[in-house]
Amino acid sequence: MDDHALIRAGVIDILEGTTDMHPVGAAADGHEAFSLAIDTQPDVVLMDVAMPDLSGIEATRRLVADEIMTRVLVHSADTSPDLVAAARAAGAAGYLLKRGRSAPLLDAIRVVHAGGAVWPDGDQAAGTTPAP
Repeated sequence: MDDHALIRAGVIDILEGTTDMHPVGAAADGHEAFSLAIDTQPDVVLMDVAMPDLSGIEATRRLVADEIMTRVLVHSADTSPDLVAAARAAGAAGYLLKRGRSAPLLDAIRVVHAGGAVWPDGDQAAGTTPAP
């Protein structure tokens, strides 16, 4: 879920190139991301922070409040500690910085899918790993 079409298409291409991940959709704004996640109930949602109409943080908060089994991995270029804290408070399972390489993205999705967490501050609680 990203507001930039090129990013959405690139992430879909990366995921389709794996044997263990199957994208179920992509959304251009927070409301669409929330609705798509409710409708498809994917294992993991990759959520950008800067989404139009409804922020990625608020969409995450709503998904977590609805208690579906989807886990949210926030994906952002913004390194603000306040945003990382907001994502954590909203119930995200992690926060991955956009850095243009697919391996850290795929690894982070796998960690979150397996029940772990990925945080850029290096939180090393059980089942977590620092975000690259």
